[in-house]
Amino acid sequence: MRRPLVAGNWKMNGTRSSVAGLVQDLAAMDVPEAVQLAVFPSAVHLGQVHEGLFRSTIELGAQDCAFDAGFGALTGEVSPKQLADLGCEWVLVGHSERRLLLGESDEIVRRKFEAALSCGLKPILCVGETLEQRESGKAFEVVEAQLTAILGPLGIGVFEKAVVAYEPVWAIGTGLTASPEQAQEVHAAIRARLNKANSLVAAGTRILYGGSVKPQNAAELFAMPDIDGGLIGGASLSAEDFGAICRAVGK
Repeated sequence: MRRPLVAGNWKMNGTRSSVAGLVQDLAAMDVPEAVQLAVFPSAVHLGQVHEGLFRSTIELGAQDCAFDAGFGALTGEVSPKQLADLGCEWVLVGHSERRLLLGESDEIVRRKFEAALSCGLKPILCVGETLEQRESGKAFEVVEAQLTAILGPLGIGVFEKAVVAYEPVWAIGTGLTASPEQAQEVHAAIRARLNKANSLVAAGTRILYGGSVKPQNAAELFAMPDIDGGLIGGASLSAEDFGAICRAVGK
């Protein structure tokens, strides 16, 4: 049985004051124990959030990491070793905003994924297609290529310590959401791709959906058999909305 995971990606949002209030509200949330929770603040707030959630079961993740595991001369980057030392358990790799806006290639994503694992972090590999790619019938092809960039050099075993997040690029921050059937179709294809390498690992790998998930559509999305939780953007900045989504997963 795959344990549902709800991860809140705060992106480039928050001040020390607003983050303090959000952390306090999150720590007081009433959510099912069966649901695993994690939040991904901006790098400048990681220490503050770690301290604020010290007595909470909510886990801490970073939105990105350097592609080198150790220390060194890489101005402006944050090593996965530093993130682990700070108390992070998770890290996002390959988010579409970094792929599309900052030019991160599949090779860079793989190096970050591998570096994170080497430091004991659990990577959440983000995959997804643009609207143009979907409309041209290439959604599965694009997602499979992004998966294969990890599977090829690193092997299926790495997914025993990782999570996949399917985020259709056309549904991120646009208000558009893939229908439950559209999302399930891609989630099933992801699991089928993993299954080609190892059926047991495929069956145990959690695949999250992200893309304008709200309390109003969460239950319908999470009722799909291959959707194991969500990577939540804007709604994770409200403890009320985030809690409602977590409870929808628990059902």
